[in-house]
Amino acid sequence: MEMKKRINLELRNRKPAEVKELVLDNCRSDDGKITGLTADFENLEFLSMINVNLLSVSNLPKLNKLRKLELSDNRISGGLEALAEKCPSLTHLNLSGNKIKDLSTLDPLKKLPSLNSVDLFNCEVTMLMDYRESVLELLPQLTYLDGFDADDQEAPDSDPEGLDDDLDDEDEDEEGEEEDEDDEEEEDCDEDGVVDEGLDDEDDDDEGAEEEEDDDDEDEDDDDSEDEVVDDAAPGQKRKRDVEDDGEEEDEEEEDDE
Repeated sequence: MEMKKRINLELRNRKPAEVKELVLDNCRSDDGKITGLTADFENLEFLSMINVNLLSVSNLPKLNKLRKLELSDNRISGGLEALAEKCPSLTHLNLSGNKIKDLSTLDPLKKLPSLNSVDLFNCEVTMLMDYRESVLELLPQLTYLDGFDADDQEAPDSDPEGLDDDLDDEDEDEEGEEEDEDDEEEEDCDEDGVVDEGLDDEDDDDEGAEEEEDDDDEDEDDDDSEDEVVDDAAPGQKRKRDVEDDGEEEDEEEEDDE
C-alpha cells in the first residue's frame, strides 16, 4: 500500500491535528521519500515508518511535538539535518538497519538537546573501533545508545520518557469515553422503557375506566327495564280497580231499589 493511502486509512475519519500516534510500517514510499505526511499533524508525538524503503527524511514536515521516531530497516545513509530542523522535541530515534557508515553522518543530531536514546543496530557504523565511546562523546546528551547507557546498564524500556504509557492512557481514556456513551445509551433505553410502561399502564387504566362506564350503562339499562315492567303492570292494576268500583256502584243501586 502506498504511504499516502496508508495515512488516509490510519486517520480513521479524524483530522490530522487530532492524531498523536501514527504507524506506517511496511507501506511503500514514493521514490524513497516520505509522501502524504504534512505539517497538519501538528500534535503528532509518535511516528513509525519501519521498512518503508526510505532513502531520505529530507521532506519530513515540521513536527514540533514529535518525540519518538522509528525509522529502522530502511536505506537511509545521511541527511539527518532534517531531523534537527523539523523535530526539535525528539527524544528517541531508532535508525537500526539503515546504511549509516560514518560518525560524521550523526553529527547533525547534536542540535537535538532533548535526544535521550538512539538505536543504530545493524548499521555499518557499529563496526568502527571504539564505536560506543565515540558516539557518546559526539552526542553527550544521550543517555542510551542501542538500549544501554555508558555503564552498560540496560534501558528500563524503549521509552524512558514514558511516551508509550501516555499513549496507552489516551487509548484507555478514549475507550472509557466510548463505554460512558454506551452506558448513557442504555440509560436512555431504560428511560424509554419506563415511559413506555407508564403509557401502557395509562392505556390499561383508560380501558378499565371504559369497562366501568360500560357496566354503569348496563346497570342503567336494567333499571330502565324494571321501570318498564312497573309501567306495564300499572294499567292492569287500574283495570282491576275500575271493575271493583263498578261492582260497588251496582250494589248501591240495588239497595236503593229495595
